[in-house]
Amino acid sequence: MAVYTQVTDEQLHQLLADFDLGEAIALKGIDGGIENTNYFLTTSLNGQQHEYVLTLFEELNRDEVPFFVELGSWLGKRNVPVSHALEDRNGIGLKTVAKRPAIIQPRYPGAHLNRTELTANHCAQIGTALAHYHQGGSDFYLKRQAHRGVFWWRRESERLAPQIAKADAELLTEEVRRFDELRDQFGEQLPSGIIHGDLFHDNALFHEDRLTAILDIYNAASAYYLFDLAIVANDWCIDSNLQIDPLKEQALLKAYAAIRPFSDDEYKVWPQLTRTAAMRFWLSRLEPWVEAHQGKGSGKTLKDPDEFKQVLLHRIAKPSSI
Repeated sequence: MAVYTQVTDEQLHQLLADFDLGEAIALKGIDGGIENTNYFLTTSLNGQQHEYVLTLFEELNRDEVPFFVELGSWLGKRNVPVSHALEDRNGIGLKTVAKRPAIIQPRYPGAHLNRTELTANHCAQIGTALAHYHQGGSDFYLKRQAHRGVFWWRRESERLAPQIAKADAELLTEEVRRFDELRDQFGEQLPSGIIHGDLFHDNALFHEDRLTAILDIYNAASAYYLFDLAIVANDWCIDSNLQIDPLKEQALLKAYAAIRPFSDDEYKVWPQLTRTAAMRFWLSRLEPWVEAHQGKGSGKTLKDPDEFKQVLLHRIAKPSSI
C-alpha cells in the first residue's frame, strides 16, 4: 500500500455525501506496497468514531475494477474473510475520487506479521482461508485472465533475455518451457477457478494470533488453484535463508486439503507449480528492476528480484511433495 494520489477535503466530502458513514475527521496515508493509493479514513457518526480504508486504483482502469468489486462482495457474502467495497445508499460500491476509481472498505482489526513471526499455525490458518476462498469463488459468474500470467511471462522472459545474465535468461526460458509442458499434459484436468494471485504474508491481517482478513484481491484471476497455493507456500513457508521450512509447508498443505482435498493430478504437479510460482514473481520483480537501472523506472517501490530467484533455485534443488 502507498500514496500516489492526494485526496482533498472537498473530494472526500463529496465521496462521503453518498454514504451513511458520517463525517470525515481524519485521513491518513498508508505506506508500503506498489500498486494503489490507500488511506485510513476515520469518520464520526452519532458521536461514535468509525474506521475504514479508502483505496484509489492507480494501475487498473475503471473497466477492470468492477470484477474485483463484485468478487469481494461475492466472497464476503460467503463468509470468506476478504476486504470488500462498502455500498453507498444506492447500492453502489465503485466510486470516482481524484479521477481515479475508488472504493471504501472496512478496516479490520489486526496487523501484518513479519515473515520471521510466521509459525506453522499461521500457515495452517491461511491454508484454511485460501481453501474457503477457492470454494467460495468456484461458482463466481465472472472470469478474468491474469495480466501477468502465461502469455505475459513468455513475452517478458524473451524481452528481458538480452538484458540480463545469460544463466538467468536460460533459467527463465527453462521454467516457462516446463510450465508449457505441464499445461499441455494436464490441460483442464487440474482444478481451477478464481485465485487470489498475490496472497503474500503482508496481504493478511492477524489479531491476537488469529487471521482476521485477506487483503488486496486485485490480482485475482482464473487459474489453477494449486498455483495459488504455491504462491503462498513460497512466501509464508520460507526461512531466513530463503529455503522452505517443511513444517510450515506441511501445515499449510494439510489445512488446505482438509477443506478442498487434492486431486491425483495435483499431487503430481505440485513440485513444478512451486517452481512456476517462484519464476513468476522473480520475473515480475526483475522487469521493473532492469528498467530502473536503465533509467526507465516509474518511481514506484522496487522489490529485490533475487529473493524469488533463490526460492526458485531451492525448489529445483529440493523439490517438495504434498
